Amino acid sequence: MRVLRVLLVLLALGFCAYSVIHQWDATTRAFREMSWPTLAGALVTGLAGLFAWTLGWRTFLGGLGSPLPLKVAYRISAVSQLGKYVPGKVWALVTQIEMAREHKVPAERSFGSTLLAVATSTACGLAVAAVTLPLTSAAARREYWWLFLLAPFMLAALHPKVVTWALGIMLKLVRRPALEHPVSLGVTLRAVGWTVLGWALFGVHTWLLCLAVGGDGPGLPFLATGAYALAFVAGFLVFIAPGGIGAREAALTVVLTPVLPAGAPVVVAIASRVVLTVADLVNAGAGLLLGRSARRHRAQAAPPADEGGNEAGRHALVRGTKPTKE
Repeated sequence: MRVLRVLLVLLALGFCAYSVIHQWDATTRAFREMSWPTLAGALVTGLAGLFAWTLGWRTFLGGLGSPLPLKVAYRISAVSQLGKYVPGKVWALVTQIEMAREHKVPAERSFGSTLLAVATSTACGLAVAAVTLPLTSAAARREYWWLFLLAPFMLAALHPKVVTWALGIMLKLVRRPALEHPVSLGVTLRAVGWTVLGWALFGVHTWLLCLAVGGDGPGLPFLATGAYALAFVAGFLVFIAPGGIGAREAALTVVLTPVLPAGAPVVVAIASRVVLTVADLVNAGAGLLLGRSARRHRAQAAPPADEGGNEAGRHALVRGTKPTKE
């Protein structure tokens, strides 16, 4: 599993590098138009948004019966999310399941918590867009009205009874045991709270970038938040595109074009993509360092080998006596 994880990280890094190099001229132009404090603020809020979503996933996992320490949950989420840059959308899920298995989390709980986290982020993203954009963006109403109609249905589908029924069918199809701990309403509401907080932070991320290219007006924070939420969901629906590349930028540009100077929406879309890619890489790097630190700590804490190599010898060493032969 460790070899596969390294290969996945290297593959994801390759796709990350390709996405930046492929539009290098536009990226450098976008960064020239923004100050470093703005980019730093966008990076920090992006990292905070990713962390809030990690807490939402951890809440679901704990509600299904496998609570994890915060450091462990962060490491699993941070490293596995690199899988979203590999075409196919399934690599993040597979990596998350396998990394959680190392901490005695059954595959069905990892599978269920990840699907719930994805469904919640999508439903809440559509809800955020449906609340903020119809009143602030005619372009969004014209181009993406059909997505807004899905928001109430997806939010209703997060009800624990619907979730339990749907997960039961999915687990039966993949021949996995049923969940022992169905998700409660309290767990769902806490996870939704973390997810909505994440969307708000991503909205601040987008708003800062819009300000840097000349955006203004009291409605800009709401428009920026809704624009990013809509763009993210649109990118997620394009199954084959790694990280929603292309679709996300197109949706963000469409929504922001009427309120930003000419050419600025493309700058914001590209800068957002690069900054959030850096945020994912920073997260993954921190997660890998945490994993290495945890392994070193376990190795240092391991009891010394006894003279006879048996359990009696280890207990004798603890008591300070000579081990006896069995």
